[in-house]
Amino acid sequence: MEDLSIKKKKRSYLSSNFEMTWEQIEPVFQELQNRLIHSAAELEQWLKDRSELEAALEEDFAWRYIRMTCDTTNEKLLADFQYFATEIEPKVAPLNNELNKKLIDSPYLDQLDEQKYFILIRSTRKALELFREENIALQTEIQLEQQKYQSITGAMSVQLNYQEYTLEQASVFLKDLNRETRQQAWQAISQRRLQDKVQLNDLFNRLLKLRHQVAINAGFDNFRDYMFQALGRFDYTPEDCFRFHEAIEKEVVPVLRMQADARKQALKLPSLQPWDTEVDISGKPALKPFANGQELIDKTIDCFDKLDNFLGERIKTMKANGLFDVESRKGKAPGGYNYPLAETGAPFIFMNSANTFRDLTTMVHEGGHAIHTFVTADLDLNDFKLCPSEVAELASMSMELISMDHWDAFFSDAEELKRAKRDQLKDVLKTLPWVAVVDQFQHWIYTHPEHTTAERNTAWKEIFERFGANFIDWSEHADAAAYLWQKQLHIFEVPFYYIEYGIAQLGAIAVWKNYKGNPEKGLNSYLNALKLGYTKTIREIYETAGIRFDFSADHVQELVAFVQNELAKLDQE
Repeated sequence: MEDLSIKKKKRSYLSSNFEMTWEQIEPVFQELQNRLIHSAAELEQWLKDRSELEAALEEDFAWRYIRMTCDTTNEKLLADFQYFATEIEPKVAPLNNELNKKLIDSPYLDQLDEQKYFILIRSTRKALELFREENIALQTEIQLEQQKYQSITGAMSVQLNYQEYTLEQASVFLKDLNRETRQQAWQAISQRRLQDKVQLNDLFNRLLKLRHQVAINAGFDNFRDYMFQALGRFDYTPEDCFRFHEAIEKEVVPVLRMQADARKQALKLPSLQPWDTEVDISGKPALKPFANGQELIDKTIDCFDKLDNFLGERIKTMKANGLFDVESRKGKAPGGYNYPLAETGAPFIFMNSANTFRDLTTMVHEGGHAIHTFVTADLDLNDFKLCPSEVAELASMSMELISMDHWDAFFSDAEELKRAKRDQLKDVLKTLPWVAVVDQFQHWIYTHPEHTTAERNTAWKEIFERFGANFIDWSEHADAAAYLWQKQLHIFEVPFYYIEYGIAQLGAIAVWKNYKGNPEKGLNSYLNALKLGYTKTIREIYETAGIRFDFSADHVQELVAFVQNELAKLDQE
């Protein structure tokens, strides 16, 4: 029988029964701080021992976060998460800073392999530059405040046809062919979100104030400039982001406007309402690629296996080890994620499936992250696996596209498969303006830290309209449009983590273009890029994948034209 058990690497520094209590953690940090280092080889061993400690800490935190998000109503799981956030992380932060100093001040630093350690040393210098003792307590408070977003949104549900649904489950009705059914579902979801608009505004105002103070403490004028440094954005600037926004406005928005006009004509409507954007204009019922969470996992294994046996084996291993929680339920945090388990060398996939086509693409997206976790598991240091989001999202968004050739695992009917591919390619283009909106909104928020709630709503409206406002008539739904940003958890939980989706989406189209030209070479280049982890610059990783790190208007135009051409081919088949 096939052995699919995951075998953790044996610890060589920490004891096997090491417990995540401060009483056990502190002496290990002290030993690392006090250890005498007499050569480059001893410095490398010190780095490996520190890496082992970091991986143990990261995995412990990962499980606390995973369990809490799987059940936001469980007070013990919340307390376990908060213990790490309040009793461990604040104490670890200054000790990590001292270890960073020890590394950078080491007389043997220059004797380390420059190619191997360049990224690590660059990141360590930046962390030292940004560290402020007074920000530790603020970061702890921010983390605890951020968690409240999940508690608020995880508790949201609506009644439809005398039955209770989570918002994810209720959104299935937005694809219903009956317009009245769609309208009722959208109104119920929207009204439920708006019930908490004041609470979410108050929460965000607290986060805004705390984040701005972190930036001021670190010597920055605003949180935007601080985060560009903290996120390690060495390869591009805010001005590059603005050029990206302009490229999307120029090259993508007109294409989507034409598609929206075609939708309006097909549905014979004078204008598109918020409940008219998800229904299939062919008049066919919504795609049903699977029946339940278990079938979603099994069909994903089949799909990945057809793409490459190694990939299928990784997803099968996750299933065998219980590393999935995929179905939506009340009390579960919203959204989806792939959480790497640093010691285990495998990830956990969390999502809120309501048995829709969108859940298929979420699963293959998170599956791309999962493959990334597996192929970087054996890199020497934990830091080598901590990829910037521009690379991490390249892994996931590329998988959405290169897996399409094997979506027959989900659709036995050729017409249904064609519909699925068409919907996916349209969604690829729809992603780009939304990324531009969310990113530009965050630029505005954090460079105007004294703004009022009313001013924030006005800024959101202006930015949203600049990029088409989803090509919907919002005249009767002004309140819903004004607070649409509140459904984007990144704004609350991971500020400035969003432009990466746009950059990576362009990269993913280019990866897919290469794959279409030569599947074997395209897949190998993609995997070779992922295997680098974060041992090379973003630009070098993209080049290894056979693509350009480029979000200029010309490059955007070229990639959008390719997607449009592929859509045209599907229409002609």
